[in-house]
Amino acid sequence: MGKNFYNIEQLRKQARKNLPDPMFHYMEGGADDEVSLERNCKAFDRYQITPKSLRDISNLSTETEVLGHKSPLPLILAPTGMNRLFHHHKEYAVAKAAEKQNLIYSLSTVATTSIEAISNTISSPKMMQVYIHKDRELTRTLVERTKKAGYSALCLTVDTVVAGNRERDFETGMGLPPKFTLKSIASFLLHSYWLRHAFINKGFTLSNLTDYINKDEMSGMSPAEYINNQFDRTLSWKDLEWLRNHWDGKLVIKGVQNAHDAKTAETIGADAIMISNHGGRQLDGSPAPIDSLKPIKEAINGQTQLIVDGGIRRGSDIFKAIALGADAVSIGRPYLYGLAALGEEGVISAISILKEEFERTMMLSGCSSLADIKEDMITPY
Repeated sequence: MGKNFYNIEQLRKQARKNLPDPMFHYMEGGADDEVSLERNCKAFDRYQITPKSLRDISNLSTETEVLGHKSPLPLILAPTGMNRLFHHHKEYAVAKAAEKQNLIYSLSTVATTSIEAISNTISSPKMMQVYIHKDRELTRTLVERTKKAGYSALCLTVDTVVAGNRERDFETGMGLPPKFTLKSIASFLLHSYWLRHAFINKGFTLSNLTDYINKDEMSGMSPAEYINNQFDRTLSWKDLEWLRNHWDGKLVIKGVQNAHDAKTAETIGADAIMISNHGGRQLDGSPAPIDSLKPIKEAINGQTQLIVDGGIRRGSDIFKAIALGADAVSIGRPYLYGLAALGEEGVISAISILKEEFERTMMLSGCSSLADIKEDMITPY
């Protein structure tokens, strides 16, 4: 392996080579016609950067504060489910890479590694992502476990009361654990490295949920079936209020896409909003997060941090998000490409690529700190 990667797209191509079809398409796919999935990335192309010349950029700093953590980059690693599908080192590899880069790592409720296992692996700042389950005791227990494990932030995802129509998963027969169907068997056999480790290092269970949900019911269940069976469709702002009252750390709401909701979240006491359409995996036709940023920024009072979640593929995308008012961005697929390509080393590679590109963009634009990145440097076209 040892191959050098020069951009996120090269990591994506290597991930495609390494993964059987069901795993890759689960990572890569979106909902319905995948309009929002495609729009998330392309929306950044509609903003051009107007550089400022003759600026001293000899002392460059990309440091900032994200969720109370002094971070070397305005970047966090977003929660992504079932990392074991992509590499046998699963969430451990991502968490270790985040710690080495001093970035906030986010663990998903539907991770294949437990809250406690991650806490025992890394000591750097961590965020736990939760959904509101029909069994409220399950959600309460997850919050208590998160407190006990020393996580600094809790993230409530609000855009997944029902599963998006992820047609690629239906076509590939995606399930957990992976199902070897007639349609997918050839693809599994052509990926011997992945297949060998699937048998040697299983770990395909939803580690945070195994004590609460019947294992026989979960066996072979598709992600969509799990969501539709377990997530509470009565989710409301009262649930965010409940979390605020039961969680003393930083509270993040993920999945907000309009200004009114952002204002309500700020009023309730959310410390940060992740502007997100779930990577284009839920409501197809929803706006790209970068396009929702400015109206949300104008609606709030500035007490709540804004994190653009979705579509980041270049360091210049980070620059554009900061210029338009974001406090930080988060990435999911880019580090998953790295995970699938090269395990922990690949995740570090993904972060390093974005870091170098962001620094270069800043210098070429005449900016030596995040404070220098201004909205007047961005022109929509």
